[in-house]
Amino acid sequence: MKALLSTLVLLILSITQALAGGSKPNCWNRQDQGSTLQVFHVYSACSPFRPAEATSWEESVLQMQAKDQARLLYLSSLVAKKSVVPIASGRQIIQSPTYIVRAKIGTPPQTMLLAMDTSNDAAWIPCDGCVGCSSTAFSPLKSTSYGPLPCSAAQCKQVPNPTCNGSACGFNLTYGGSSIAADLSQDTFTLATDAIPAYTFGCIQKATGSSVPPQGLLGLGRGPLSLLSQTQNLYQSTFSYCLPSFKALNFSGSLRLGPIGQPIRIKYTPLLKNPRRSSLYYVNLVGIKVGRRLVDIPPSALAFDPTTGSGTIIDSGTVFTRLVAPAYTAVRDEFRRRMGKATVSSLGGFDTCYSVPITVPTITFLFAGMNVTLPQDNFLIHSSASSITCLAIAAAPDNVNSVLNVIANLQQQNHRVLFDVPNSRLGVARETCS
Repeated sequence: MKALLSTLVLLILSITQALAGGSKPNCWNRQDQGSTLQVFHVYSACSPFRPAEATSWEESVLQMQAKDQARLLYLSSLVAKKSVVPIASGRQIIQSPTYIVRAKIGTPPQTMLLAMDTSNDAAWIPCDGCVGCSSTAFSPLKSTSYGPLPCSAAQCKQVPNPTCNGSACGFNLTYGGSSIAADLSQDTFTLATDAIPAYTFGCIQKATGSSVPPQGLLGLGRGPLSLLSQTQNLYQSTFSYCLPSFKALNFSGSLRLGPIGQPIRIKYTPLLKNPRRSSLYYVNLVGIKVGRRLVDIPPSALAFDPTTGSGTIIDSGTVFTRLVAPAYTAVRDEFRRRMGKATVSSLGGFDTCYSVPITVPTITFLFAGMNVTLPQDNFLIHSSASSITCLAIAAAPDNVNSVLNVIANLQQQNHRVLFDVPNSRLGVARETCS
């Protein structure tokens, strides 16, 4: 087990060394253009949120594994409509989403790096004086366009657990392993070159736990206070992103807001609506192929059911695709069968690994109306320090009654994923992020 962990440590180390090596990345020096924002991975050389060098590599690996596991528990709690605070190794685990964008808030503008989250709605930002927040905070007193919202405002009825402090509206929410207390506020948000006046967000006053993204969160769900809902006239509830590969030096992709400039040649599948969890992007995953063989997955493992929350979602914050146990077992067993007599080993959270040069079958996700065949970089993870290669798909957590399949960001990388909410469809096209 120590040898396997060491190999995974070397895998993460090799990624980080690749980021650290070479010329200094350009990062945020390039300006966002039009309605398109740069997207960076939180562990990239361009991110201030990388784990501190003082953290051992063993600890970093364990945190990364636990982060994804805890994210799944959090998403399952959303579906189940119950509060879950995941705990691992006796402490709370960071679950903040994986990709960040730059936004300017207030007048004059203050630059913040916000986590993209397609499974949440309201934006929230740490404000001056926040207890338990990071050192970087938005200062309302320095913005001439900032204003708190009163309890009588319609938006006060759209936030979870609203409270009234005098006449001002506040709210409390649970995000993963954290609790947040915030004042409902408005100010100008500038995304790329688009100024959005009177944008409603939560100005965080207190945070407990370690799940809160350090400089805040931009909600890309489809609930009432999400970016899509607040900018319907500007962006027509349409956006797309291309998430950069872990191999990209700068980890730089793009978030494109609005229908202009979206790809014309793209395949679509319908978006499904779950009234109980209207912000989540459900899609109809109807099957999975390994090579040319359609895997024998029980229909109940993929079926969409708004009552139980079961089905499949697209999520920007989970790293590795997770399938409910019957679906994962069927896919894994067929993958192993196709690999013949090659010896199977495990590595960290992956249970289908090979330590010799291998030729692997393709994997294709079959959605209603569209098929997506994944390049190998989207379903295999390699160790450059050894010859180990692993199937980078896993089973849903076994310590929760999970009914949710999650198509995660490793499987989405180097694809343009288009969320066309007015037409209730999701598009996918191959695109290399730079």
